Amino acid sequence: MWRLALAAAVAAACHEGLQPTPTCPPGFVGICGLVTVLVPLPDSLKDTTEAVFIVAYKNFPTAPESLFNFLPLPPPPIPTSPSTYPYSLKVPNGQYQWVLAVWKRKGTLTTQSADSLLREVGFYKDGGDTTTHGTGIVTVNGPGTDSIDFVIDFGNMHRICTYFPPCPP
Repeated sequence: MWRLALAAAVAAACHEGLQPTPTCPPGFVGICGLVTVLVPLPDSLKDTTEAVFIVAYKNFPTAPESLFNFLPLPPPPIPTSPSTYPYSLKVPNGQYQWVLAVWKRKGTLTTQSADSLLREVGFYKDGGDTTTHGTGIVTVNGPGTDSIDFVIDFGNMHRICTYFPPCPP
């Protein structure tokens, strides 16, 4: 009899099934999720790395000049060791076409230096998206837009010119 009572109590407590654990703090407006670092930052890059950031673009950049139109300012740095980390981007309500992680080499960032100082190392990609750059519209409307999760792979870093060809040697 006690087993039946226990089963009924468990069923009543779990009637909505398992729910994802929210990563956005209560009342937070922006984008939140989990980022998983698969491959550690190579030793060869540790001394030249300024930081790794997660940023969002309202519009997918169409030229190197538009690379500077990201939010938030300043972007929060994230850890580079293999593990899964929560992140949050405080951005205003609206639609964002590209949410990604960017590795930044030490140096002064300009339009001319962007290809030598930046690498895309991971991005959010909507499950049905077939593009190479992972556009998945993220809509922020009120309290945090949660579960915008993606993977960082320092073994698969992409030059900025990949998105704005041609790539010089």
